Amino acid sequence: MEATIGWWDDFFWAGVEVVQVFFVALAGTVAFGLMGAAAKLSNSRIAQKIANAYTIVFRGTPEILILLLIYFGSAITLTAIVNIFDPTVKFVDIPPFWAGSFGISLIVGGYATETFRGAFLGVDPGQIEAARALGISTVKTFFYVRVPAMWRLALPPFGNHMLSVIKDTALISVIGLNELLFVAEQGMAATAEPFPFFIAVGAIYLGFSTIITLTTMALEKHANKHLERVR
Repeated sequence: MEATIGWWDDFFWAGVEVVQVFFVALAGTVAFGLMGAAAKLSNSRIAQKIANAYTIVFRGTPEILILLLIYFGSAITLTAIVNIFDPTVKFVDIPPFWAGSFGISLIVGGYATETFRGAFLGVDPGQIEAARALGISTVKTFFYVRVPAMWRLALPPFGNHMLSVIKDTALISVIGLNELLFVAEQGMAATAEPFPFFIAVGAIYLGFSTIITLTTMALEKHANKHLERVR
């Protein structure tokens, strides 16, 4: 690991970048997952078809391809729009951080959609009927009754989605984000020793994954406290 000496500052800041992408992408994953699940469970056939198409496309397409399409597709679109007003502009793009975070949100959100849908179906119908009997609106019932009840059921698989988000951050190096794998590739080019750099990246990602796993376990334990009391 001597080859990595002098690169740990770069790894640190790249790790900070990874954490930032993780939280932004995780928020997007929850948003897309909830919207997708709500659409699939709605009475609107149009909403159901859109949600079905979303999950099929983003779960069935290679993740790196989606990131490339979003990054370069948005750049082509933005450049064409800007050229209408200023033909001298050659290239306009979305920063890799936001393009990558958005792409990961869409990808993992497709899986989260099915997780949330299954969890919603597992909610006791009696709770929904009670909310309606009390005159609570559909929107308030969704956010204050159905979401809290389904969250306990969704936590175990959602932990896997969080792991997917943190690992998918490594893919953003292909569009130029200065994250861990990007630093490792720079170190490899400078020292001609790839093995120590990739081992270091693997160790850092394993650390992130361990923290997420322990956090998920703690959240599950907290969510199931009432079951332990019953026992």
